[in-house]
Amino acid sequence: MCQRAIYPGSFDPVTYGHIDIIKRAKEIFPDLIVAVAHNPHKKPLFSVKERVQMLKKATAGLDITVTDFNGLVIDYARRNKAHVLIRGIRMISDFEYEFQMALTNRKLACDIETIFLMPQESYSYISSKLLKEAASLGADLSCFFPGFVEKALKSKIGKGS
Repeated sequence: MCQRAIYPGSFDPVTYGHIDIIKRAKEIFPDLIVAVAHNPHKKPLFSVKERVQMLKKATAGLDITVTDFNGLVIDYARRNKAHVLIRGIRMISDFEYEFQMALTNRKLACDIETIFLMPQESYSYISSKLLKEAASLGADLSCFFPGFVEKALKSKIGKGS
């Protein structure tokens, strides 16, 4: 059985939904790498360094590796001897994009499998994009993020408390 998996993503910023997927993946794979993508096309609010730091703090005590990567995730997986990619699916609307990405990765790297995990129902609608918009309008987001993430988000968008 494969022991190492990679959960790649932008994590801009990390939410309780991401943390739930990380915990679920860790129950299946003893060696889990959470990898923050350098993806300037997404125009992230937080730098890669900030996202890695927030993830490390949010997952302290889970015995995972948090790092970043540039380029194709399949190349990163091969360099790290991982044969499984973890992807979170919140709603059916996520599935089409994630399915296309998984099939493309499979075509490029047939030795790397994608496994989809669903978060707990209470996190299934959480979207970093939506939450950033709500934060810009001054919403209390304490039920979606660890406190330090909410504080960093509000500080970044100029709505600090």
